[in-house]
Amino acid sequence: MSSFWNIWVWVLTLGSLVGCFLILRMCLKNFAGVEEGESMGHTFDGIEELNNPLPKWWSTFFLLTIVWAFGYIALYGLGNWTGLLGWKSSNQGILNIAESKAKTAEYLKENSGVLVQYDREVAQADAKYGPIFDAYAARSIEDLATDAEALKVGQRLFIQNCSQCHGSDARGTTGFPNLADKDWLYGGSPEQIKETIMNGRKAVGMMAWAGAIGGEQGVKEVAAYVISLSGRSINADLAKAGKAKFGICAGCHGPDGQGSLAMGTPMGAPNLSDNTWLYGGSQRAIEESIRNGRAGVMPPWKAILGEEKVHVISAYVYSLSQD
Repeated sequence: MSSFWNIWVWVLTLGSLVGCFLILRMCLKNFAGVEEGESMGHTFDGIEELNNPLPKWWSTFFLLTIVWAFGYIALYGLGNWTGLLGWKSSNQGILNIAESKAKTAEYLKENSGVLVQYDREVAQADAKYGPIFDAYAARSIEDLATDAEALKVGQRLFIQNCSQCHGSDARGTTGFPNLADKDWLYGGSPEQIKETIMNGRKAVGMMAWAGAIGGEQGVKEVAAYVISLSGRSINADLAKAGKAKFGICAGCHGPDGQGSLAMGTPMGAPNLSDNTWLYGGSQRAIEESIRNGRAGVMPPWKAILGEEKVHVISAYVYSLSQD
């Protein structure tokens, strides 16, 4: 936290507490000009207002609340100050997972009491749920895919970590694959799904082909041929011209456009002969892919979740394409 925001937090917090105390003190004094319990001189709907003081129990509890707040600040800190206990909500200033783990290990070595709240909660969660995930990890993904309780755990982990890209229903969106069908870029076996989640995927990348196939006209022709592969109607002359140029695409997508998996090389080149599209199957979207190229990246999750949790997520993802 910068010096400005540190000062801002201190001024705002302490100012509010002091302000509450001053308001309470002011309200405990008699400014009405009449004795306590006497009439204030006006009525409404038959009810006469009296000059009664605040209830003692209420003002006492209000004051104790203010005292408690100062005590809490003294113990747990405020702004950049960690308080008398040295408590922190989390390790600050870290930029990646490796730094986070190193910082946690360093702090645990110096403070066996674990006063970093996040680290303490992680340790408690590992102690409670670790044996459960170890038991799941000892079973095969195919076996877990038939276990309703394990699938519930996998679904929760998926929603927490994967749904931001693939959607809560795992059906993906533009640029993010649908995981609930049988169309796979790198393979849909349990082992291949787990490998993808563990290590991530960085596409070899499809280069921009406009310059190599004759500019915009070439893009239109190859796009027309690609569209014809999935059985849709398209200008026959354009498709014929595109087929002649498709040879440079066949190295990745195969001579029939069925993708790299059909050739036994899981390099991520999609099947162009079905009607499943990662970046859109309209003529405009296909032309854009050919013109500008595509390259997708999925981050590795091994360091974030650990192999045991990835194993359960893999079972959940695998189960989605088995229905």
